[in-house]
Amino acid sequence: MHATLQTRRLGKTDLHVTAIGFGAWAIGGGDWKFGWGDQDDAESVAAIRRAIDTGVNWIDTAAAYGFGHSEEVVAKALEGIAERPYVFTKCGLVPSGANDGTPVENISRASIVAECEASLKRLRVEAIDLYQIHWPTDEIAEIDEAWATMADLKRSGKVRYIGVSNFNVEEMERAEKIAPIDSLQPPYSLVKREIEAEILPHCRAREIGVIVYSPMQSGLLSGAMTRERIARLPANDWRSRSAEFSEPKLSQNLELVERLRAVGERHGRSPGEVAIAWTLRDPVVTGAIVGGRSPQQIDGIIAAAGFRLTREEIAEIEG
Repeated sequence: MHATLQTRRLGKTDLHVTAIGFGAWAIGGGDWKFGWGDQDDAESVAAIRRAIDTGVNWIDTAAAYGFGHSEEVVAKALEGIAERPYVFTKCGLVPSGANDGTPVENISRASIVAECEASLKRLRVEAIDLYQIHWPTDEIAEIDEAWATMADLKRSGKVRYIGVSNFNVEEMERAEKIAPIDSLQPPYSLVKREIEAEILPHCRAREIGVIVYSPMQSGLLSGAMTRERIARLPANDWRSRSAEFSEPKLSQNLELVERLRAVGERHGRSPGEVAIAWTLRDPVVTGAIVGGRSPQQIDGIIAAAGFRLTREEIAEIEG
């Protein structure tokens, strides 16, 4: 029996999603440039199934995560599940051909169509619930062909809804001239707040659903990250090269974790749960994507789905 979590409507779609979704970035493994180090597939499957058992009703993955491996793991985790969660994935990042696992942006019609077919096969679904362009390219005019292709995929029934990830307002407005945007997936955390000025107001005005990624800043705000653990991150974990995990930013970020910890302790919540709840404080944010590499990690964050902060606590956290 699956637990029940409260859901919110994603923009103008008929998708009603839980406040937390399972993020499948880390389960793609360490064999590409932005991997999170080696990962046991059995643990990944167990984490996904634990998330579903706790009531999470959507999974967000991407073809780029391990260049298809994450999608394959998601499909394995969903085997035999009668009421499967919504499956969201992305296109537009493909292997560069270099041996270092570097992806490159490609949002041409041919590439998107081919990626969609490959994702459908790997995920073993008849239609993708939400298909998203992972990143825009440096040439804004390339959005025209890309978004027209996405709209065609929606009309064909291969995907139910279409969204964008990491787009700014100018890029969204370009796409909206061709077809409506069902959702936006931007980075958002106490460390990364750039979307507050223009992007979130645009989505509110247009009724675009917002699902944010890295609400715990890739685990940095979870409360489980120490200087010692960060120093031991393997070379195939992209975080070992991240500015947020290095000085001078690291000290500031760890100070922020202590403010989160102080608020969380009053409620029996972890710093990570408080960080997630902070991103959900504004109704324009429909849901937060939270990764999990083991069932234990899922157990440590799921309560954030129903946790709400007071104005005073938000002010305390923000310092």
